[in-house]
Amino acid sequence: MSTQASSEAFKKAQSLIPGGVNSPVRAFSSVGGTPLFITKGEGAYLVDIDGNRYVDFVQSWGPLLFGHRDETIEEAVIKAVKNGLSFGAPTEAETDLAELVVSMFASIDKIRFVSSGTEAVMSAIRLARGFTGRDDIVKFTGCYHGHSDSLLVQAGSGAATFGNPSSPGVPADFTKHTLLATYNDIESVKKCFADSSDIACVIIEPIAGNMGLVPAEKEFLKELRDLCDANGTLLIFDEVMSGFRASINGAESITGVKPDILTLGKVIGGGMPVGAFGARSEIMAKLSPEGPVYQAGTLSGNPVAMAAGLAAINKLKKNAAVMKTLNARGLRLVEGMKEAASEFDINMQIDTRGSMFGFFFNDKPVKNFADASASDAKLFAAFHSKMLKEGYYFACSLFETGFISTAITDEMIEDAVKASRKVFKEITDAR
Repeated sequence: MSTQASSEAFKKAQSLIPGGVNSPVRAFSSVGGTPLFITKGEGAYLVDIDGNRYVDFVQSWGPLLFGHRDETIEEAVIKAVKNGLSFGAPTEAETDLAELVVSMFASIDKIRFVSSGTEAVMSAIRLARGFTGRDDIVKFTGCYHGHSDSLLVQAGSGAATFGNPSSPGVPADFTKHTLLATYNDIESVKKCFADSSDIACVIIEPIAGNMGLVPAEKEFLKELRDLCDANGTLLIFDEVMSGFRASINGAESITGVKPDILTLGKVIGGGMPVGAFGARSEIMAKLSPEGPVYQAGTLSGNPVAMAAGLAAINKLKKNAAVMKTLNARGLRLVEGMKEAASEFDINMQIDTRGSMFGFFFNDKPVKNFADASASDAKLFAAFHSKMLKEGYYFACSLFETGFISTAITDEMIEDAVKASRKVFKEITDAR
């Protein structure tokens, strides 16, 4: 397998784009090698500029529930494009998608569309602060909520602490109101509340997908809900990644815990740039132009993105049973890989939620970011590189989640399991 064209394209990109990529994880920094430059997607496959084909377990980092170039979504997009790319004015498609999404989440009455997950979370936190009149927020180490300044904070020693910037260019004053807690550890959250009586919201990925796949424990979320209620604090579920991926009705339908504010993205755009945040009417009434909390966006509710989202969510709603099939395929993939790894005395921790899957090369169960960070990064890099050569495209970081689409068949899953066995043997033989 030659990737010469991708190597040359990467060199050119590096001369014009910082690091040669427009989002850091694409650079393959944690797995080594040259990032692949893609020319097209076809159902379950990605095709690079060298002509290599890969079964795609990334699916654009989540949005493509029905695979690349789904006919229904593609037709909806083409139809919308022919009417115009953007108007800067309301369209009925915005209301139609809002009605559809709101009908599927018990926790929200109204929703506002934006253009990215980062924008959705940033706006949700501003709304929470405006509604409560408080300044502090609590986030969890290992949960990624976009790159807005107040959320780019580094972890402490495991105890709850006020966050310090984890990126140059972010003033400490921007993060001094951000407190850090440990995922799946309610005592660390209680410590945050002991440190501050000014907490506007707690934001969490109820099904974390940015430290690998690490779901929050049900009891932990219930205790978190109770703690927020007792302190007059809003609970925000960030489901930009897990929304319509883990469940058609969100994490609240899995855990029984309802958030006060919900953020969404990815699948609701069907592959187009989109984000959204929603809440009960009382909270959303604080948002401009009804209320004083300002938020705006020229391309918010973009007609092309709305058309793609409508097509994707309507198709999912009509075929809701497909979630069971996708979960079964994801489970078979990771269980098969774990079985293959065990043949060569390699320990793996695995999990699935709906069409999301994750695995760690780790001796112990992974419940938080510290556990995930203790996984074998070198082994992951070797596995990633060798599976790529076998024609399987996995996320290029051990801290990312994998995704199954309806275009990935049972036969593809079985072939991937066989390939993993070959790869584990090669890795073991090379030691």
